[in-house]
Amino acid sequence: MSEPTRLTILLVDDHPVVRQGYRRVLESQDGFTVVAEADSAAAAYAAYKAHAPDVVVMDISMKGASGIEAIRNIRARDGQARILVFSMHGEAALVKAAFNAGASGYVTKSSEPAALVRAIRGVISGERALSDDVAHALAADSLDGAQTMLDRLGDREIEILRQLAAGLTTEEIAANLHLSVKTVQNYHYLVKAKTGAQTDAQLVRLAVASGLTEL
Repeated sequence: MSEPTRLTILLVDDHPVVRQGYRRVLESQDGFTVVAEADSAAAAYAAYKAHAPDVVVMDISMKGASGIEAIRNIRARDGQARILVFSMHGEAALVKAAFNAGASGYVTKSSEPAALVRAIRGVISGERALSDDVAHALAADSLDGAQTMLDRLGDREIEILRQLAAGLTTEEIAANLHLSVKTVQNYHYLVKAKTGAQTDAQLVRLAVASGLTEL
């Protein structure tokens, strides 16, 4: 008799207590095994290379490069990677940025644990899995039809805005994203031009209002 198929998971969150809690939730499911954990975008990429998990459960908000950057890097390595975002933020612009980077699904941390489990099974089946609140946010955004400030930005521009708003210097952002300082400066200029922000303080307010960072 053959053994049941294992579904392997990489869990990415920069809070150890959060990882421990959700590891217990996931490994209580038949066939689910958390094969690795990571606390940063760089560690997530390294863990994906080492373990090739079936699913990555990825937080967005982390110190340094965010989950969006990790999604982009992992998908650049493996175009078939299944990555489920698991975030406290469910704003439509952020959800769309995650999907543009290559996410397979998006669940908020306010969802019941069962929603996370369903979403993991969904992305394994090839579905675009969403928690109910995320689905509602996207539907409302679609019905509204109005373009938000963040809708004008690409996912790399959103990532740089997030890091600027978190107080990182141009040099730190360049190191996090493996870009030149000049390239980051150019993105900074483009973000201001596209959003109409005149100052970095206005960019911070935009990032906070959009759920990219917190004061």
